Amino acid sequence: MTSQAKSGKTLVVPLVIVGVLFFVMGFGVGISGFLTPFLQNAFNLSVSQSYLVTAAIFSAFVVFGAPAGWVIKKFGYRMGMLFAFFIMAAGMLLFVPSAKMSSFPIFLLALFVGGIGNTLLQAAVNPYVTIIGPKESAAMRMCLMGIMNKAAWWLSSLFLGLFLNLNNVQLSDIILPFYIVTAILVGLGVFMYFAPLPEVKAEGEDESEAGNEVSSYASSKTSILQFPHLLMGVAALFLYVGIETLPMVSIIGYAKSVFGDVAGLESFSKYVTIGLVIGYIFGVLMIPKIISQTTALKAFAIIGIVASGLLIYLPGEYGVYCMAFLGFANSLMWPAIWPLAIADLGKFTKTGSSLLVMGIVGGAVVPFIFGMLVDAFKVNEVVTAASYQSAFWIFIPAYLFILYFGVKGHKLR
Repeated sequence: MTSQAKSGKTLVVPLVIVGVLFFVMGFGVGISGFLTPFLQNAFNLSVSQSYLVTAAIFSAFVVFGAPAGWVIKKFGYRMGMLFAFFIMAAGMLLFVPSAKMSSFPIFLLALFVGGIGNTLLQAAVNPYVTIIGPKESAAMRMCLMGIMNKAAWWLSSLFLGLFLNLNNVQLSDIILPFYIVTAILVGLGVFMYFAPLPEVKAEGEDESEAGNEVSSYASSKTSILQFPHLLMGVAALFLYVGIETLPMVSIIGYAKSVFGDVAGLESFSKYVTIGLVIGYIFGVLMIPKIISQTTALKAFAIIGIVASGLLIYLPGEYGVYCMAFLGFANSLMWPAIWPLAIADLGKFTKTGSSLLVMGIVGGAVVPFIFGMLVDAFKVNEVVTAASYQSAFWIFIPAYLFILYFGVKGHKLR
């Protein structure tokens, strides 16, 4: 570490500020997940079409992933965060004309613009949290950020509930809350300009910095594609984000197929969040004091495989609660994959981070493939619990690859 190695006391203020940023990111994803089943009814969409809501957000990570790295390299982490808030605010403002015109394409455009801002924010805050302190406790810091992020998923529905009748949402009802969210994002952008957030650099990130045992590995490289462990990390992150997003956006539909169209199904989404938060708390308490971030990644990948099997084979009225088990399994994967993937990148750290951010598009691809599978397994054109359970097999190969990354992939040099 260079100037980023801070004491615990010095880290408090930057981590509190960045925690707010993670909350904002989770809030945006939570709103989109909540709106997915509603939009399916409002626009008469198939299951796979409804997942275009998620695809519109996450596809921005591919389109803007590389430019995000350039922006951060040019202007720094803090200014990158500032720009991100203003872009996200523009996306939220676009919700207003989309609602007034009842236009699904404009709604998708609004989500895509917001996704661009989210891309830039992700590219800035994740490496920032990773390199601001000791690398062996990076997963623990990411777990703290994860608690903020996933708590916002749950609070997003409470926020919408202040303005909407959640049992009978009208498009016109979403105008006021999105005006409010836009104002909050603009305010946060202004705040970031004045925020006491120090710039940090990964070891060897300055090309002029004298090499050492760690940064010399990167100094001998000429392309970001020459880091096999990073490329494996991108693939692992791609699959992870997909299977982390999938329970949140599918649980209400799955519960509906099990219990029928009854009131209160929205409450099932809390089980995923509870599982995630419990896992994050475990990470904060256990990493690195009791368990290393590498061991945690391997153990939680195995838990994910077991949870997936239960979800597939248990009767729906019991299996639906396994979503919480999946949430727990997913909790430590992002905190562990990220620091392992950007280790030893030196001067390529910002570029590597933007490549990792592009992997977040898995949050669009995997749920969309899942939606297609659910449609393919319909029984007489009716989506049943068995349709969902057959499609849930998508979890198994994803967890197996993440397990491989934890065992061997992150060691490739």
